[in-house]
Amino acid sequence: MALKPADSVNELLHVGFNQDHGCFACGTEKGFCIFNCDPLKERFRRDFDAGIGIVEMLFRCNILALVGGGKNPKYPPNKVMIWDDYQNKCIAELEFRSPVRAVKLRRDRIVVVLDTKVYVYNFVDLALIHQVETYANPRGLCALSPSSNTVLAVPGTKPGTVHVELYDLKTTQTIAAHNNSLTQVVLNLEGTRLATASEKGTLIRIFNPKNGDQLRELRRGADKAEIYSLSFNQASTWLCVSSDKGTVHIYGLAAIDENNPMTTHTDEWKVKQSSFSFMKEILPGYFSSEWSFAQFHLPETAGHSIVAFGNEKNCVIAVCYDGSYFKYSFDPQKGGECKLEASAKFK
Repeated sequence: MALKPADSVNELLHVGFNQDHGCFACGTEKGFCIFNCDPLKERFRRDFDAGIGIVEMLFRCNILALVGGGKNPKYPPNKVMIWDDYQNKCIAELEFRSPVRAVKLRRDRIVVVLDTKVYVYNFVDLALIHQVETYANPRGLCALSPSSNTVLAVPGTKPGTVHVELYDLKTTQTIAAHNNSLTQVVLNLEGTRLATASEKGTLIRIFNPKNGDQLRELRRGADKAEIYSLSFNQASTWLCVSSDKGTVHIYGLAAIDENNPMTTHTDEWKVKQSSFSFMKEILPGYFSSEWSFAQFHLPETAGHSIVAFGNEKNCVIAVCYDGSYFKYSFDPQKGGECKLEASAKFK
């Protein structure tokens, strides 16, 4: 998550989890640093006395992608630098005509996001293998599955749509996810579930990226909000959501009948719906959407936050741009308010 300029206080320019959410990386006005998520522990930092605006990890290996940023960028903002931390130097670079908005890595691919285009490269030889046109994408929205299934999801060419590349199947899908422009596009680890949110920020929708079917509709609230992050757990049985409202919501994802996608099995998973949901055919969608199962509240000073499920069962990690870290646990049977397990300052 690259931060807005006004939010870049305390030298923090970027915060992002790695592919399995076991670590997070921070870009600062002086370099970058890597932390273990649970327990919180600094793994290493590199001080350049210059800014790093994007840091993308490749699981826990020594290879990272860096993009300059801040008041005094280490590298030009239109270049992606491939950093080998064993050699303590850059081993390759990719240059573009406009600023880089995001970078995503998997073991065989490098994906670079610009304002209206996404480039896909082979990792071994940096050969360009694909490019995708998108709607204006200043947030750098992009999701890349890290598993054996190679799935890429980016904004489509029209507001609110998602373009999905299913490389193994050699097919594409265009999903009309929302009426408004997107603010989040996230895949699960296996690339079998896609979660999206729009500028309105009231609904999160979950799709099957293979056929474009909508599987679930989750309601954050009734008033407009900016969704900061969405994250599935490894089994895709829970989804957590953070926003500018300061409340982190956790949703139980019911077992899904692929033949009837909007049918849920509530006796197997925890799902909360309005008591008017039986009238969903005649009442507005507000009454039939699924509400969060568990919640916790971040301090007002936390600001931008990203969330992910920890390595302990039924735990969520929140990392905030003000340098604060929180770990909460939730009761998978009762839900409700989560319990604070740990909090700290990581910078």
